[in-house]
Amino acid sequence: MAAISAERLTKHYAAGRASIRALEDVTLEVREGEIFGFLGPNGAGKSTFIRLLLGFLHATRGRGSVLGLDIARDSVAIRERTGYLPGGIALYDGLTGERQLDYLAALSGRPSIRRAELCDRLELPARTLARPIRDYSRGMRQKIGIVQALQHDPELAILDEPSEGLDPLMQRAFYEILDGLRADGRTIFFSSHVLSEVERVCDRVAVVRAGRLVALEDVGTLLARRRRRVEMRLSGPAPDLAGVAGVSNLVVEGDRLTCDLDGDPRAFLAALRDAPVADLTIEAARLEEAFLELYEGEAADEAAAAGRRDPAP
Repeated sequence: MAAISAERLTKHYAAGRASIRALEDVTLEVREGEIFGFLGPNGAGKSTFIRLLLGFLHATRGRGSVLGLDIARDSVAIRERTGYLPGGIALYDGLTGERQLDYLAALSGRPSIRRAELCDRLELPARTLARPIRDYSRGMRQKIGIVQALQHDPELAILDEPSEGLDPLMQRAFYEILDGLRADGRTIFFSSHVLSEVERVCDRVAVVRAGRLVALEDVGTLLARRRRRVEMRLSGPAPDLAGVAGVSNLVVEGDRLTCDLDGDPRAFLAALRDAPVADLTIEAARLEEAFLELYEGEAADEAAAAGRRDPAP
């Protein structure tokens, strides 16, 4: 059974005489026990998709299930079995951190068996939890949000921009928490626009653009298809790389050679076997480059944005 399944899930909003297409025909499946990244810039439809899964919004068309439960009929049961961290979480300023966690735990109806461990790893000691939330920094509020989503050890955690506001040390602690949850067989659905953290923690990633799914890949597969930037310094004649598989944008200037390298690098490395290479740098493929290729082109961006607003029928 898939932890999350969506089939042609769509959400349109009426806005005067126009219709805003927040989400359009998204089909995907999240496997049990994986950390799944849902990637896209602000406004791409990530939060809309999450709200549909949890029953906070109703789909215009399409269907979906969470933990085998129908998102239209069983939203209450879904929320009982999941942990949810909304983007920009709002908390009660008049409550202490501890009372806020108690209140949200009572709403879930399940014991807070992971709270002590989570608070320890996120550096939320008892004296901090005894203070009113109005005195908390943005990062401390985000820590409370993470703890409330995971304290009852849910089968599935749905996290919307979870590391927002965390300093680098706390981000690392948070990623280690996610690694531990995966090792325990829990499923994490992880929405973010921070490319480095998706690359760091996720097994697979879906990329959404203007409400549409544009990629669904293993992170490693997506990275393997990206261009690498190559720079080398030569102590003799430049090797003949024209026509070598994967090589493009080849430039030779004096003792410097630069090019782009796609896909399998073995043909490129074989072509360098007898080359007078004094220094060689191949920049590792990054998810950021993969993401930018999917979103490149100002004209394409404008067309996609315009496509989200059609005259109402």
